[in-house]
Amino acid sequence: MALNARLDHRNPLVFDTHELGRRPGAQQRLTRTVDAPTDLGIKGVIGVPEGAPVELELRLESVMEGVLVTGTARATAEGECVRCLEPLEQALEAEFQEMFSYPDADDRGRVIAEPGDDAEDDEDRLFLEDGLFDLESVLRDAVVLALPMQPVCREDCPGLCAECGARLADDPDHHHDAVDIRWAALQGLAGTMKDGEKDEMSGGAPQSARADEKQEK
Repeated sequence: MALNARLDHRNPLVFDTHELGRRPGAQQRLTRTVDAPTDLGIKGVIGVPEGAPVELELRLESVMEGVLVTGTARATAEGECVRCLEPLEQALEAEFQEMFSYPDADDRGRVIAEPGDDAEDDEDRLFLEDGLFDLESVLRDAVVLALPMQPVCREDCPGLCAECGARLADDPDHHHDAVDIRWAALQGLAGTMKDGEKDEMSGGAPQSARADEKQEK
């Protein structure tokens, strides 16, 4: 990637490596709690809400090419169960490791050339700027990889009733009587026959039939 725009050391996700110097093997450990940036998660599924606390534990190690950053991020993610659609919270722990390379510079620290001749290689690289690096993109990638694509409130969540949408966890005995569609026509015919029998028992025979009975008498 191209060199970063000038970084702001007041940004809580920007870290200073000046204490390490350029001594290969030198290390520094840092802990910091920061507010979650925007879009820290899978949009519409689960993620860490913007502004929520994120605890960071970092180890900075100076190497020949730059500074190797190894770390762990801990936070609470919020989302919706894909089975029962209820809100859920999930403890998140995301691990990451990234190299921040030194830019090519003269003895005064000024950049004299774009780092790397291969454009594709540059797109995959992150660089230090005046001894600073921005962790936001690395943190976002690590969190997305650590989150479940289909979050559930519990492993055995039964979900919702397919017929009425009731939450099955609230009523384990919930069910609907199954009706075989092959018997539906016969049930309707049986109902019609019963109605006819009732008419005959109540004297509901046709008038012509009653007149014939009188003539025979």
